[in-house]
Amino acid sequence: MSIAQIVSVLGVSAAPVSELRGGLPLGLVYGFHPATSFFLAVIGNLLPVLPLLLGLGWGERQLRRFTPLERPLDCVFTRTRRKGRLIERYGSIGLILLVAIPLPATGAWTGAIAAFLFGIPPKRAFPLIVAGVLIAGVIVLLASLGMFHLFSVSG
Repeated sequence: MSIAQIVSVLGVSAAPVSELRGGLPLGLVYGFHPATSFFLAVIGNLLPVLPLLLGLGWGERQLRRFTPLERPLDCVFTRTRRKGRLIERYGSIGLILLVAIPLPATGAWTGAIAAFLFGIPPKRAFPLIVAGVLIAGVIVLLASLGMFHLFSVSG
């Protein structure tokens, strides 16, 4: 297990598109123990959450000062609001589910943006997002180990 491999698992897990869904299997491909892959992917996925929760309001205000960025921001926020119907319907459990379901356009990044858009304070949102990431991690780990077993890949 090299430092470069550890950093790459953390980085892929922290990235907005791949998140834990990419980082955890990457750790397994590198030959990390499943618990190590899980731990690194969860930590990596949580790295951007607090900065997002604490900085989204300021960041939105700054970005909206530039007219060309308004439309892309509106697209991201509209998409997140659509996914946020879970939050409107189920409240805290909805935020956990939004983060926990390991599908495209769900996860910690979407959960943090949704919390911001729905006015959930960071102190309340962070533990809910952590719970969702942990659930997603278990789902992805089990799915990854199943796929590795199915295709006889050592992991």
